[in-house]
Amino acid sequence: MTYVVTENCIKCKYTDCVKVCPVDCFYEGPNFLVIHPDECIDCDACVPACPAKAIYRDTDVPTHLMHFLGLNEELSRLWPSITDAKEPLPDAAAWDGIQSKLTHLER
Repeated sequence: MTYVVTENCIKCKYTDCVKVCPVDCFYEGPNFLVIHPDECIDCDACVPACPAKAIYRDTDVPTHLMHFLGLNEELSRLWPSITDAKEPLPDAAAWDGIQSKLTHLER
């Protein structure tokens, strides 16, 4: 079992989840974070820490966001690990809750 970062993280990239992760399974792209599914220990610490409510247990991902399971796996193999919290993106609050942000994902 693993947790999955979904669409609402795009263009927000809050890193509160990184700060509480005991196994450093988060990976960072230009405007999105992902979780490496083989490294996540299913501890649930990241879910309540995420201000954007963008993280789900893999069995609880809403149907319309299921493609983020594969996207987290793919991008976690390409992007560098992030182990320390950073400031969110400058316009994170304005993007929080915006629908259909996948087209804004920078790889």
